[in-house]
Amino acid sequence: MSLAEEVPDLHDRSFSTLFSHALRGVPCRVLGLDGGPAELPVHDWTREADAHDEALLAECVGDTLDVGCGPGRLAQRLAERRDGRVLGIDVVPEAVAQTRARGVVALQGSVFDPVPREGRWHTVLLADGNVGIGGDPLALLARLGEVVAPDGRVVVELAAPGVPSTTRWARLELAGTTSRPFRWSVVGVDGVLGLARATGWAVTTRAPFAPQRWLAVLERRP
Repeated sequence: MSLAEEVPDLHDRSFSTLFSHALRGVPCRVLGLDGGPAELPVHDWTREADAHDEALLAECVGDTLDVGCGPGRLAQRLAERRDGRVLGIDVVPEAVAQTRARGVVALQGSVFDPVPREGRWHTVLLADGNVGIGGDPLALLARLGEVVAPDGRVVVELAAPGVPSTTRWARLELAGTTSRPFRWSVVGVDGVLGLARATGWAVTTRAPFAPQRWLAVLERRP
């Protein structure tokens, strides 16, 4: 049986449908980002959290909303810490299903829609480049200002120094089918200061936490 026969619902070509199949193990490439076609690193998202992830999660305090939680490796580890409530949110049904299978509460939907406990989350986590969701980091960070508590924070994983911040149209390619285009942004550690200033945040931490992995912590501007 061909891959196309195994995934017959690909006719709708939506990002969510193709990404769902990728999370189930069907090989998938992303097109349109810097460097040309690249394999989607699904294995990095479906594995268990490792020591490098722990260094990122150490910046998450209290009740945490994991935006773009994917298959839930980080949300699971946060829940195991028992430091507060944890909620994963993702637009992709399979991502939500896999997060729930790890024993973590997860919601299918967009962070731009109303979310539970809005305005009371202590931390919002944007890992694995999820600051690029929607291709508009300014709009995303401004929205998160409504989601977190007044003394809350946003923990953001960023591209390495020297990587320019860009926004592009991208597509997924899977089983001979290409998704409809979607906007995605890459934000480098050099570019986060301007984004923070423009959206009312102060960058209180910028630091490496693993080889070629950087984070920033954004808190309310005094």
